[in-house]
Parts: sequence; C-alpha cells; structure tokens
Amino acid sequence: MKFKRQEPLGPYICDFVCHERLLIVEADGSQHASSARDGVRYRYFEMKGYRTLRFWNEDIQENIDGAAEQIIQTAAGR
Repeated sequence: MKFKRQEPLGPYICDFVCHERLLIVEADGSQHASSARDGVRYRYFEMKGYRTLRFWNEDIQENIDGAAEQIIQTAAGR
C-alpha cells in the first residue's frame, strides 16, 4: 500500500491517504475531541467513497503496533 502524507482531498487535507484502498488515516490531538467540523469532514470523505481511521496521538505513541495492525486489517477489508 502506498500512503501519501498531507494530501489534499477536496477542501480538506488528509494526514495520510491511500487512494488505492480508499483509506484515510488521521492522527489527532485532544483539540479534536469534540469538533463538529470533523464530523462534516468525515462525511465528505465517506461521500467520496473513503473510509477514515482516526487515532489519538497518545494511542499511536503508546501502541504503534496496534495502530499499524488496525490499518492493515482495515485496508485488507477485515
């Protein structure tokens, strides 16, 4: 799988996107915990056929292998 970093998709910038698998991976800090704009953003991605995985920065730092496994399983369609 090839992911691009900071890739534009419509009016938004994706943290990481794999166009081949229609998969977006977002790494977010606590400022996104209750952001209504994120919901609009994710609905836009869904309308374009993309699935979004969202990880908190702390979760990635504490369990990078678990995050990677979830990305791999989602990309494989499991």
